[in-house]
Amino acid sequence: MLTTLSIKNYALIDELHVTFDNGFSIITGETGAGKSILLGALGLVLGKRADSSTLKQKDKKCVVEAEFRISNYQLESLFKDENLDFEEYTIIRREILPSGKSRAFINDTPTTLGVLNKLSERLIDVHSQHQTLELANSDFQFELLDALAENRSQLDSYKKGLDLYKKQSKTLSDLLEAQAVDKEQYEYNLYLFNELESANLKYGEQELVEKQLVVLNNSESIKENLSELQQISDNEEYGLINMLNLFKTKLQKLADYSFEYESLYTRAESLEIELKDVSAEIESENEKVVFNPAEIDRLNDRLQLIYDLYKKHGVDTIEALHVIHETLSDKVDVVENSSKRIAEKRGELNDTTLKLQKLSDSLSSRRNNEIPKLTKQLESILASLGMGNAKFKIELSRSTSFLANGKDNIELQFSANKGASFGMLKKVASGGELSRIMLAVKLVLSKYIKLPTIIFDEIDTGVSGEIAHRMGVLMQEMSENMQVMSISHLPQIASKGRTHFKVYKTEDKGVVRTQLKKLEKDERVLEIAEMLGGKNISDSALTHAKELLN
Repeated sequence: MLTTLSIKNYALIDELHVTFDNGFSIITGETGAGKSILLGALGLVLGKRADSSTLKQKDKKCVVEAEFRISNYQLESLFKDENLDFEEYTIIRREILPSGKSRAFINDTPTTLGVLNKLSERLIDVHSQHQTLELANSDFQFELLDALAENRSQLDSYKKGLDLYKKQSKTLSDLLEAQAVDKEQYEYNLYLFNELESANLKYGEQELVEKQLVVLNNSESIKENLSELQQISDNEEYGLINMLNLFKTKLQKLADYSFEYESLYTRAESLEIELKDVSAEIESENEKVVFNPAEIDRLNDRLQLIYDLYKKHGVDTIEALHVIHETLSDKVDVVENSSKRIAEKRGELNDTTLKLQKLSDSLSSRRNNEIPKLTKQLESILASLGMGNAKFKIELSRSTSFLANGKDNIELQFSANKGASFGMLKKVASGGELSRIMLAVKLVLSKYIKLPTIIFDEIDTGVSGEIAHRMGVLMQEMSENMQVMSISHLPQIASKGRTHFKVYKTEDKGVVRTQLKKLEKDERVLEIAEMLGGKNISDSALTHAKELLN
């Protein structure tokens, strides 16, 4: 329940602090006194957006702080999920800075408006006049019916399943679309892939082929030179090996005379060994060199293939062609394997669809079972509010697709008078009837949804006299299970509150301020008498006010 509300520098409020009791509280005041300002300030801590225009003094920040007692409302898991400290007396604070920026805190921990909204849905229900129009909203009608059917856990499961269903449907759709697009390119990509695959290019192959062609294209000249070198080396009379052998023999004769001659002989001997090795290698190379036109043609074709692939793919290295080959392989695989992936995703979607179908069937069955009970309760409450002939007709029709709340479409129709045809609420119900219907709906909801606090902002619009008295009695009944506050202009309702607050304006040196005070017993008598008869309070108004309070 809401225990305290503190407001600083908001609209016409300098500073205000109020403590609320449990049970039924009344807030009254003249039109324009600032009742809406209180609700506006409370809306800030409930997650509503604001800007610097709400500041009374533009150079100072606005602070709104509300304390809630929350120990009995199973909110521990919500606090844990949002990494917040759970405390029996939880304080929500909102600050609006002169710059227009705002900050929000829960138990002094910074938080977001999203978290405030999520928490406020579990703490307080503010019913304003325009909210009566929600009666015609299908989501609100489902909320009412599902509360009676105790569908909360099944609805949570359904909504999680619906999120998964939408994601899986999107994935499958994307795969099918990609497959269609890829198939258009598949044949061409496969041709390019097979061309590179069959080419079987090796790293460094271009340079190797070019070197081999240089040798083959010059094979006659190379063989001629190698043969001449072999002749120069191996000629029996004038060959290098023979001459070096003679040169070495002469040095050997001198080797015994000094170390220097011996060293020269050793070096000559090394030259002979190296020359013989070079000569043998020349002979071997000469034997390898063969003029081979067929091999030249083969290598030229291979080199031309490499150049053609470079040109086709706009690259200049075999390494780049390997990258393109891998990319083409991936594209071909996507198409060739997409059918398998699509089958897998379609199977997953079918499983989710079956589960959603079972959940939606269960939700629909439970709702249909509760419709007679709901209409009976609403009609009984309305009878006590002077609408004895009011009748409701709630019909569910099945949709072919999964909707936000299942596969049901809901239609709530109303008839206020005996023999009158049913119609949509906003078309056949008057303002006063809509107020009473909304009160009946909230009374039913309060029995099934454990909400700490509900605030009615002039729900008594369009009623008076005995009907207003009965509405006050019903709000008293609601307050036995929850904290109820009512902003009202009717003395019949104001007299039913356990506590009574008055909103009023003061003016000092041209500065208007909104104030709030808790009325004592005698002050309540005067306030209700004024509500009955105006500023000039008569004895009969005082007597009537005392009777209402008693």
